Amino acid sequence: MVGQRQFDERRTLERAREVFWLKGYGATSMQDIATASGVLRGSLYNAYRDKETLFLRVFEGYAEEFLGEVARTLAHPDVDQALRDFFDFTITSMTTGVPTRGCLSTKTAIDTKAEGERIRGALRELIDGMERLLRERISTEEARARLAIPPEEAARVLITMTRGIVVMERVYQDPERLRATAASLVEALLP
Repeated sequence: MVGQRQFDERRTLERAREVFWLKGYGATSMQDIATASGVLRGSLYNAYRDKETLFLRVFEGYAEEFLGEVARTLAHPDVDQALRDFFDFTITSMTTGVPTRGCLSTKTAIDTKAEGERIRGALRELIDGMERLLRERISTEEARARLAIPPEEAARVLITMTRGIVVMERVYQDPERLRATAASLVEALLP
């Protein structure tokens, strides 16, 4: 039927996310997604126009889920534990799979074939969302009384640390080392 998808869109987007996450934006072709999803390449083009539009659709769902999980991890009443939970979630997310999948947003940010403004905008929205959630969590009276730097700066430092952890995971592939480093940052920010 004209105007109706002839495939399970949720499943297709899940498969596309897996491929983009594993291979990266630039190395992923529409044929790769067609093969992984079982949907004909022509049907993917009809539904999404191009790879960038499909990626943005995938990334929208990823960002929504990711930010929901970040909010959940930061809900712990103890700020130290909330930040440790936040880092545990991000580290677990990037070290899942064989080979480990890394971080979809960082992998996309450094991909020279993913330089379109729409993709950069989607990445900024995710990072800004994470920063906002962190800033809100560490702006409580309890956290402000302990923070070594203002909440706005602390949130940016925490976000920057998550991007650095991604690189260190690729080099060392040692989640416990990453957790120890994250714990050191939490202790430095909240002495």
